[in-house]
Amino acid sequence: MQFSFYIYLKKMKILLFGIAKDIVGNQFLEDASFKAKTVAELKQELIQKYPDFAKISSLAIAVDEEYASDEQQISADNEIAIIPPVSGG
Repeated sequence: MQFSFYIYLKKMKILLFGIAKDIVGNQFLEDASFKAKTVAELKQELIQKYPDFAKISSLAIAVDEEYASDEQQISADNEIAIIPPVSGG
């Protein structure tokens, strides 16, 4: 009897708005390589993968449609959105 085992890594899907979308070049990221367990860790991973994120003065993260603190736990099951500062005029 033969068994095959597959490891499925769930991809974290991140919605991007404004300059964040411009930095990545797409309106969303879908990536299984993100290992972040908190919002703060996700911000650091984004800066490592896309150094231009470090130039953004303040970056809000929404988790399941609510603004999240840096300490908030996240997983691939959450809807995550990157919301850069918005200037009005």
